[in-house]
Amino acid sequence: MSVPFRIEVCVENTDGLIAAQNAGADRVELCASLIEGGLTPSWGMIHRALDLATVPFHPIIRNRGGDFLYSQVEFDAMLADVRSLRGTGVAGVVIGCLHRNGTFDEDRMKRLVDASGEMSVTSHRAFDMTRDPEEAVEALVRCGVDRVLTSGHHDTASEGIEVLSRVKAAASGRLVVMACGGLREDNIARVRAAAEPDEMHFAALMQTPSAMDFRNAGIGMGGNDLEREYTNTVTDEATVRRIIAAAKGT
Repeated sequence: MSVPFRIEVCVENTDGLIAAQNAGADRVELCASLIEGGLTPSWGMIHRALDLATVPFHPIIRNRGGDFLYSQVEFDAMLADVRSLRGTGVAGVVIGCLHRNGTFDEDRMKRLVDASGEMSVTSHRAFDMTRDPEEAVEALVRCGVDRVLTSGHHDTASEGIEVLSRVKAAASGRLVVMACGGLREDNIARVRAAAEPDEMHFAALMQTPSAMDFRNAGIGMGGNDLEREYTNTVTDEATVRRIIAAAKGT
């Protein structure tokens, strides 16, 4: 399988989607709550994204933070989310379920893939929490997953180059390998040259102060740092543009 090199940008909302596509992203992963690694966006956000998107976008299907070992109730909700997206125009979904022993839960993964219909299916970084990358590649191929997002079983792609190369070799064209993890303007070209992934994925987030004039400094929602209530996380269009240019050598 030969695929054109693509850049996917991970965003937290529809404003981020607009910034990413304006900056030249080929595809967007649409999430909520990136502070938890990305959660399923709301239906309102997904439908607004369908109105605004000029590039394909893939919502993550992950109903909580933490590990990827889900209760039956949690899995049923994920399955319902995937089924509900069919026929809406959404291009793909991003999923991942593990067993306690660090292997993919192939039964659940297959059920999610089957529920996705014609949508593309990406395995998210649950892959990086598996016990063996080559074993995990074979499981994803058996499940019919199209793409795997990975930092090479390390915190960043720069640290995981050797494993990324092994994953690419193990996939052998049966699975699109998308590298991620700490990719920036100053390292993305090196990772691309060394690991030769099919695609690359990054977020370009910045913190901006709230525009609120009145501030109740004594309340923090959900136990967060009080200052967090008046700080917004946004995708920076200029940074996305620079990282894409660095990755493509333009």
